Amino acid sequence: QVQLVESGGGLVQAGGSLRLSCVASGRTFGSNSIVGWFRQAPGKERESVAAIRWTIWSTYYSDSVKGRFTISRDNAKNTVYLSMNSLRPEDTAVYYCAAATRLSIALSAFESQYEYWGQGTQVTVSS
Repeated sequence: QVQLVESGGGLVQAGGSLRLSCVASGRTFGSNSIVGWFRQAPGKERESVAAIRWTIWSTYYSDSVKGRFTISRDNAKNTVYLSMNSLRPEDTAVYYCAAATRLSIALSAFESQYEYWGQGTQVTVSS
């Protein structure tokens, strides 16, 4: 079993930055594990934002955040980060961290592939 706890959300003005953290505990991640960030805005479906392999430095970004967001990890701290720059009002959503113990980066955008989810952290970007 894996527990995921997100933090770092908040209110920021458009153009600002935030860094989200996802701390994992419980089962140890292996070389085939992936941790992803998803978000869900009010009235919309949850969508993929970014993902990262736990060992090999392989990442995925959705087109909507490419060039503005950066996903990274600190294996020693069992933590995955999402650094968000040039934030826009349309980035407002609840951001979720998710983990899959065996998943390829090619499928990392599909939420059905993830086994474990955090409780989410709210990000609000004001115009």
